Amino acid sequence: MIESGIWPLPYPDIPIMHKTLFSPLRVGALELPNRVVMAPLTRSRASQPGDVANEMNARYYAQRAAAGLIVSEATQISRQGQGYAFTPGIYTDAQERGWNIVTDAVHAAGGRLALQLWHVGRISHHLLQEGGQSPVAPSALRSESGESFVVLPEGPKRVPCDMPRALETEELAGIVADYAHAAQRGLRSGFDMLELHSANGYLLQQFLATNTNQRTDAYGGSLEKRARLVLEVMDAIIDVAGSQRVGVRISPHFTRHDIVDTETEAIHLYLAREFDRRGVAYIHVAEPDWAGGPPLTADFRKQLRQSYRGRLIACGNYTAASAEARIGEGLADAVAFGRPFIANPDLVERLRRGAALNKPDATTFYGGGERGYTDYSTLAD
Repeated sequence: MIESGIWPLPYPDIPIMHKTLFSPLRVGALELPNRVVMAPLTRSRASQPGDVANEMNARYYAQRAAAGLIVSEATQISRQGQGYAFTPGIYTDAQERGWNIVTDAVHAAGGRLALQLWHVGRISHHLLQEGGQSPVAPSALRSESGESFVVLPEGPKRVPCDMPRALETEELAGIVADYAHAAQRGLRSGFDMLELHSANGYLLQQFLATNTNQRTDAYGGSLEKRARLVLEVMDAIIDVAGSQRVGVRISPHFTRHDIVDTETEAIHLYLAREFDRRGVAYIHVAEPDWAGGPPLTADFRKQLRQSYRGRLIACGNYTAASAEARIGEGLADAVAFGRPFIANPDLVERLRRGAALNKPDATTFYGGGERGYTDYSTLAD
C-alpha cells in the first residue's frame, strides 16, 4: 500500500534568503545539517568472493560523514543486475552484514547514508552473470558503445557489453521483487534512506527511453507504459520503507550507453508528477552535461519544480558558487558532488572556507586498495 497523509506538502522551511549549502534541510524522514550531498561513486572495491562491502569501504565513507547525506555507490540488487567487477551487492546475507559495517561507521561519525539500488540491464557481460547467461534488457538491442568491467585471465579489463536478451513479461514481477528484497536488506543493514537508480542508461532508463524499449506488451509503446516498471519498482520499495525514506535518481537527456529518448522531458515530468503523488522524499537529478548531453534548460527545471513538491537534488559539475546560485534561485534544495568528494574527504569544510581542493587521481578511481581511496589529505593534515 502507498502511504497517505504522512508527509505535509510543501515542506515548512526557512526563508529563501537563508538557504545556502550550509543551512539545514529536512529530506523526508531525515534532518540534514547541510545541503552538500555526496553523489554515488562507483569505486569497485568490494571484497571477493561475493562482492561484499568491507572495513576499508567503511573507512572511506566515514571519512566523508560531514556530508548532509551520503548516497552509496550503486549497489546491485541481484547477480543479474551486475555490470562491473568488484561492485558491492545487497542480495546475500554476507553483503547485508558487510554494509552494516559501513553504516555503523558512518553513523558513529555523525553521518547519514542512502543505499542506491541498481540493476544495469544490458550494460553487462556474460562473465558477470550467473552461469554465463546473457544480460537482460527491455529489448534485445546491444549497447554499441557500452563497456563492462570484467576479470579475464590476464587481469581486470573493460570489454564491450554483450548482446542482451529481452525480458519476458512474466519475468518483470521477479525483478520488482528483487528490488523489494534488496530494500529490505538495505534497511536491515542500517541505511537511513533508499535511492532508486533510474538513471545513467541502466535497466530502468532502458525501459524509459524510446530507442532501447521496443516492446509491444504492457511495458512498451506509450509513455505511460514505458514508465510502468519504474513506478512498480517505486511502489514496491515504498511498501518496504515508506515514502519518507525513499528517493530516486533520474537523468533526463542522458546520452551515454547509446540512450536516445525522443520524449525524455515528457516522460521525466510524468514520473515527477507520479513521484509527487506518492510522496517520494527526493528526486536526484543527474545533469547530462558531463556525459555529452545537452544542458537542462531553465524552462525544464521550472517545470520539474512545478511537477514535484518534494526535495530536488542537483548533480553535475557544480562548484560552491554555482551550487549556491542554484539553491538561491529555488530550482534545487541541495547539490550533490561526485569527484570532488573522491579527493576531499573534508569537502564540506573546504567549501565552507573556500579552501583549495585536492585533485583526484583518475588512475585509482576503479579497483585497488587504500591508495586513491582513503589516503587523501584533509585541511587538518
